[in-house]
Amino acid sequence: MAHVNLLPHRAARRKQREREFYIQLGVAFAAAIVFLLLWGFWMGERIDNQNERNTLLQNEITQVDVRITKIKDLEKVRDHLLARKQIIEQLQADRSQMVHLFDELVKTIPSSARLTGVKQDGQSMSLDGVSQSNASVAEYMKNIEASPWLGHTELRKTEKSAEATRMPYTFGLDIALSRPKADQADSGAPAGASSAAPPAKAASAPATGGAKP
Repeated sequence: MAHVNLLPHRAARRKQREREFYIQLGVAFAAAIVFLLLWGFWMGERIDNQNERNTLLQNEITQVDVRITKIKDLEKVRDHLLARKQIIEQLQADRSQMVHLFDELVKTIPSSARLTGVKQDGQSMSLDGVSQSNASVAEYMKNIEASPWLGHTELRKTEKSAEATRMPYTFGLDIALSRPKADQADSGAPAGASSAAPPAKAASAPATGGAKP
């Protein structure tokens, strides 16, 4: 019976398997390298894209901040203009008020009294004058209370002088000024509220008399 030596054939097959193994290992390693390169490229693209978006957002934020600053500046200008507008309207209202006040002072004073001094400080007015009697002063206070421009009145003083014969009584009145509702509506002030004129420096007016010499 013949004997066949299979050792060389087996060694050849072993070497062939080893070559195939190393080839597969190299292919897998190459595939892994390619995958890593592709993954790195993809991640780099995503990072670059995100950086571009961040830059765009930062630019938009900068533009919005600039617009907000401009809006704040415009609001300051608007507030300044509104303040000036209110001051102008108040000055116009005060100018009209002074005309009415002096007109009311002439209308309300009785013939038995005469003013020697008028002083306004903001929304209050002080009157000094002389009269023939205390009844004349009471009548004057009543007329002032009934006036739409002259409000609550308080008697500051009343004295009798022995030197004066025609009008021996000296009086002083403190008046809280007011404004009619119709005038408040025209000037933009709420109805039922007193005029909000800025306090005027104590200004004295010439004496106004209602009595004939």
